[in-house]
Amino acid sequence: MTVADDPGGGVGIPSWREGRAKTVTFVVTNDCQLRCRYCYIVGKSKNRRMDFEVARATIDLLLRDPQLSAESSVVFDFIGGEPFMEVALIDRITDYAKLRMYETGHHWFDSYRLSFSTNGLLYGTDKVQRYIAKNRKHISIGISIDGTPTKHDAQRVFPDGRGSYDAVARNIPLWLEQFPNAATKATIAHDDLPYVKDSVIHLFDLGIRNVAMNVVFEDVWHEGDDAIFEDQLRSLADYIIDHGLDRTHVCTLFSRTIGKPMDPGNDNNWCGAGRMLSIDPDGAFYPCVRFAPFSL
Repeated sequence: MTVADDPGGGVGIPSWREGRAKTVTFVVTNDCQLRCRYCYIVGKSKNRRMDFEVARATIDLLLRDPQLSAESSVVFDFIGGEPFMEVALIDRITDYAKLRMYETGHHWFDSYRLSFSTNGLLYGTDKVQRYIAKNRKHISIGISIDGTPTKHDAQRVFPDGRGSYDAVARNIPLWLEQFPNAATKATIAHDDLPYVKDSVIHLFDLGIRNVAMNVVFEDVWHEGDDAIFEDQLRSLADYIIDHGLDRTHVCTLFSRTIGKPMDPGNDNNWCGAGRMLSIDPDGAFYPCVRFAPFSL
């Protein structure tokens, strides 16, 4: 799921184009300021960034191939590493995409979004804020913050081991001012399981009404973690109901679709492979970023 699936819509507001848009993910860099302990990206490198010519060739191919752009709408998704480390490159890419969609009369020109998943460290910088202002009507941004300072700093650390909570949290008020109903992405790992309940409550208290939370998919789990997780979920559910937050806030841990059997007549599921396209810095195409070598 990309951030643009819910572009600031929040509670009770349908996702943009009901999640049926084509998602095109540009991995603009493998570099990042953080070294999150649970990160699935291996081998972070300053030497792997997307060249503009790779992005331009990708856009040209998409716009001229009807099979690749059959969907009525598109989400151009930018990730890394940390995408805002390459905001100048992204600005050039999105300007080119808008220009070519207009020049070719492509149906995406009237129906596109720009989506970002960021660690938030550069959010308040002049370069990023200029880009946001320039594309305000079409942009969706999610800042990853894992919850309480204890939980966040257990995983989301700088290369020297320092926690990043304070550096991220200082940008949350500006983010919520600009995107009042934006969602955050939080991740649960073995070490921070006991902080799940307090972390969701903390994020709600920060003013974030939509918390997308998921577990690490890799093999990091220990015997007994399921019992701890269940206890945290029960306590969190009680708190949410007791405080009436189920009517005003969202936590994806309690999504009604989790655990439901697949409907053969309905292709909607949590995996977007088949409706997505991911391009790595070298220009290789994958059905999802998790198929790319640096994710494995």
